[in-house]
Amino acid sequence: MSTVLVLAPHPDDEVLGVGGTILRHLARNDTVHVVVCTRGRLPRFPPEQVEIVQTEARKVHGFLSLTGSHFLDLPAAELDTVPSADVNDALGRVFQTVKPDTVYLPHVGDLHRDHQVVFGAGMVCSRPTEGRCPRRILAYETVSESDWNVPPLTPAFVPNVFIEITEHISRKLTACSMYASQVRPAPDHRSIESLRALSVMRGHTVGVPHAEAFMLIREILVGQVVLPATSGGSPATREWQP
Repeated sequence: MSTVLVLAPHPDDEVLGVGGTILRHLARNDTVHVVVCTRGRLPRFPPEQVEIVQTEARKVHGFLSLTGSHFLDLPAAELDTVPSADVNDALGRVFQTVKPDTVYLPHVGDLHRDHQVVFGAGMVCSRPTEGRCPRRILAYETVSESDWNVPPLTPAFVPNVFIEITEHISRKLTACSMYASQVRPAPDHRSIESLRALSVMRGHTVGVPHAEAFMLIREILVGQVVLPATSGGSPATREWQP
């Protein structure tokens, strides 16, 4: 079993990019936590709009049967105005609580600056220090963000990991539709039809009906660490658990 942490800059990013994979992890009895990093604030976001989205997020997380949900109060659409140390500290407290083995991050090249900031903070929190860090870090794609960047001026989303979600696509799309304030009619990128089409395209790329695509940022394979010999003894080995 694995402990998974999904970093969502805003409510709905977690299901747009990782919804099917979250359900796959849960079906395998993995522990899955989602952290929603931002919350809307005045004057940009009216309180009633913020409450609607927050309520939708909690309902979606309950529908998915997540192990844990974490809501930070960092300002939405203004993360680049917050000192990086404050973002790192807020996210770092979640990492210390969850101690994830696998982390899903937004793509660093996404059009939205909040996504870029969360990627950077997630990587800071995933540094291999003090004998422990996530073994696997993957970046996910978000419709209307990852696909609207401007390569070669910004890093393009070029997936090299594909996770089949055929058994979970229907439930993912149901979860997406529960974000009623965020869903748009086709042909908008944030329509249910567009999300289904993306899952088909990613799946057919690797010969399965439906898939989600990721970029592998880092993977650590557990191995044997040779310890220095003690006086009069021979070297010893132990398993390194990052």
